[in-house]
Amino acid sequence: MAISSAGIGSGLDVAKIVEQTVAAEKIPLKKLEYKAEGIQTQISTYGEIKSLTSKLGDIASKLTRDSAWNGVSISSSNPTLSGTMTGIAATGTYNIKVTDLAQAQTTALGGTGGAGGSALAKDQAMGADGTIKLKMGAVEKDISVSSSDTLTKIATKINEAEMGIQASVVTDVDGKERLMLRSKETGTDKAFTVDLSSAPTVLGQNTTQNAQNAKVELNGLVVESSSNTFANTIPGMSFTVSEVTSTAATLNVKADTEAMKKNIQEFVEAYNALNDLLTQSTKYVEESKTAGVLQGDSATVSLQNSLRMLTQGISGSTGGLTRLADIGIQMQEGGKLSMDTTKLDKALTNIDDLKGLFANKADSLGQGGGIAVNFKNFTDKLLSFDGTLNTKTDSLERTLKSNTAEQDKVNKRAEALETRLYAQYSALDVKMSSLNALNSYVSQMVTTWNNSKS
Repeated sequence: MAISSAGIGSGLDVAKIVEQTVAAEKIPLKKLEYKAEGIQTQISTYGEIKSLTSKLGDIASKLTRDSAWNGVSISSSNPTLSGTMTGIAATGTYNIKVTDLAQAQTTALGGTGGAGGSALAKDQAMGADGTIKLKMGAVEKDISVSSSDTLTKIATKINEAEMGIQASVVTDVDGKERLMLRSKETGTDKAFTVDLSSAPTVLGQNTTQNAQNAKVELNGLVVESSSNTFANTIPGMSFTVSEVTSTAATLNVKADTEAMKKNIQEFVEAYNALNDLLTQSTKYVEESKTAGVLQGDSATVSLQNSLRMLTQGISGSTGGLTRLADIGIQMQEGGKLSMDTTKLDKALTNIDDLKGLFANKADSLGQGGGIAVNFKNFTDKLLSFDGTLNTKTDSLERTLKSNTAEQDKVNKRAEALETRLYAQYSALDVKMSSLNALNSYVSQMVTTWNNSKS
């Protein structure tokens, strides 16, 4: 309220009276603000629950996929031999002896004509027009040469022809030049020929390196590749060689149990993170008389109980594992899961049974699913548009909105009261000022009358 002169006539401390009266009118506001703070904290906590539920669902979803159980790791006995996964590879051992490495063809063009011509002087012109005929596979191209062309100019023309041949000029210690032609890719199918029969006679050629395929003995079988990477030899993987070997090296392909173990550990960690949050949010500490932000919230308690039930076991698996306890995962006090890695390592020796425990498919009625399948289905429902978490959050947000509206009403009532009180006290001031003036007039008249009598 703006500064007012109310109280001048009455002599009252109007500002203080109005302030105290308005403060009394706003008393319900503190309770509403405190309640709003609690609701906002609950909304934030439900946001954390949704986030951790989503993370648990993602990890459970990963464990339902075949790829989580079909992964393999590749190790090599020789650093010159390496393998890479390209799909689903069968486990096994591959003995590989490298007899040849793939190489690109290299041909040198020099001077004096004929095979193995000597180098040309730097920037020496060809001295005559002609044509260099290049052929790679079914592709043939003619490179026109003019009498003024140098080797550098010819190299540019060959590169611009874009037929898989890289041309460059090399200079020796004497400053003499040769034109080097090299296939851009290795392998015999990238070999090329150079026909100089119509070229300037100053040019001669010498093939310094023939195109060659990589060749290995794979478990005694000879196989070739146009590059040093054998991409289609072993299903689901490729391997690369970098050196000719006198003895066979070994590629060992085995089930990637470390990745499987890591996925299971992440599942346990995600479950524990969500369980811890639910426990902290719903607990009541008798000693300090303090309660979690969701203490007494039936939806949260029900959620935690449901999660714990999902860890108990499955009924539809045909394997020998039906409970998490079978692989060393036990529920501790407070619902937290612990993991015996020694027992889990033992379970990892039977991947089919372990996969069945987590990823067994549910039937048409949703029964008999593996633990990861059940967790995925449960978390999907929780996070759905009309699931428990969104429904509860929406309800809290509506309550918060209603609370805000109530606060607005209290503030508006207080503002209206303040305006009304100042108006009333202003009117009182006017009346009191009028009465004071009348009192002064009457007193003056009485004094005058008394003086006239004496």
